Amino acid sequence: MRLKGLDLNLLVALDILLEERSVSRAAERLHLSQPAASAALARLRDYFQDQLLVLHGKRLIPTSYAEVLLPEVKRIIRQVDDLIAMSTEFDPAQSERFFRLMASDYIATVLLSPTISAMQTIAPGIKVDIRLPEDSLRAKFEIGEIDLMLVPEEFVLNQHPAELMFKEPHVVVGWDQNPVFNKKITRQAFFEASHVSVSIGPNSSLSFTERNMEKMGYKRRIDIHAPHFSSVPWLLTNTNRLAVIQERLAKKFIRVFPLKYAPLPFEFPAMRLMLQYHTAREKDEGLKWLRQLLHKTAADSL
Repeated sequence: MRLKGLDLNLLVALDILLEERSVSRAAERLHLSQPAASAALARLRDYFQDQLLVLHGKRLIPTSYAEVLLPEVKRIIRQVDDLIAMSTEFDPAQSERFFRLMASDYIATVLLSPTISAMQTIAPGIKVDIRLPEDSLRAKFEIGEIDLMLVPEEFVLNQHPAELMFKEPHVVVGWDQNPVFNKKITRQAFFEASHVSVSIGPNSSLSFTERNMEKMGYKRRIDIHAPHFSSVPWLLTNTNRLAVIQERLAKKFIRVFPLKYAPLPFEFPAMRLMLQYHTAREKDEGLKWLRQLLHKTAADSL
């Protein structure tokens, strides 16, 4: 098939040639002879009017134009793969679909981990790519490069459908030898303690906890700023620091670490975890199946 004079099969060859930077290795992956792979490179050079790969010593180096082309070529190939995968019928037992999800490490621990365990039996061929939340991924969600976002309600995009997964209360957690847990934690004891806080993503965005603490005017003495929730237990053990985290996550932590948790000594809103998908994917049978599986896992964890 040709589009504007380009044999679309050559896009696959271009992707692999630029990845391998070797005609012989690319030929092996493409199941072609080396002369056929060389001919494909020649046709690509002719079409794009660029050398694409230039011999430097014994290595092929991509040109600056090729470096610009590569992510676009990968995006096109990925979209074609998705189009093929999005058939009207979906059989999880036979599918080799690749799902891309945006979720924090907290959600990966309490929800995605048991979901992926279930997939091992019912959908062994399915693959999952989990990305931490960041602004650039929201743009990728808009163009279909992220299949599902799992985020607090305040982060959903109004123009796309979203479903409530569960409501999550927050608790205070700390080392099990911390004397603050010897009796009911008071507001005074809570605010006198030093704390660990968590920021999300490469831009250190405020988490749901920190946003609401700030909104409610609660000022804690934060000694440690953690890059993700999974580091919190290590930063609490053998110290008298405290942290405010999701109750489901606290229950996971205390099974592995010498920690305790207790109710917060003041009112604090429950987090509403939402599952969001693109409007264009409403009839995607594969995503419908994954959404149902996530809902079932969430309900089973209550």
